[in-house]
Amino acid sequence: METILKNIQDLIPQKAPFVMVTELISYGEEELVAGFEVLEDNILVSERMLSEAGIIENMAQSVALHTGYQYFLLKKEPPTGYLGAIKKIEISRLPKVGEFLETTITMLQEFMGISLVQITVNIGGELIATGQMKTVLAS
Repeated sequence: METILKNIQDLIPQKAPFVMVTELISYGEEELVAGFEVLEDNILVSERMLSEAGIIENMAQSVALHTGYQYFLLKKEPPTGYLGAIKKIEISRLPKVGEFLETTITMLQEFMGISLVQITVNIGGELIATGQMKTVLAS
């Protein structure tokens, strides 16, 4: 897949050194694929592995990227959002430094600023993590 956008800093609320998503690979109203290369100097890397917290943060930032890109297309400022719930997170292995994560978020429900999404994280076609998150946009 070809990357749509590499400079996404203005589309997510997180700032360096806490950015865990760096590319927008594909976008649709119901689905987004984000990319992230695990680098040695990442704040959530320990012993050359991205931590569980890093994977979960990558998932959350991928959701934020979906909303941010929607607003970017509408030529509006991205809203502030909050993580309302995390559930059913399963992580089968930790990513190593140098590996590239492709995180897919799929909208399950969206109503009045509240979204429920299914998330999968793959490395080279290998599923390494899944989960669901609920987010809420600030009014």
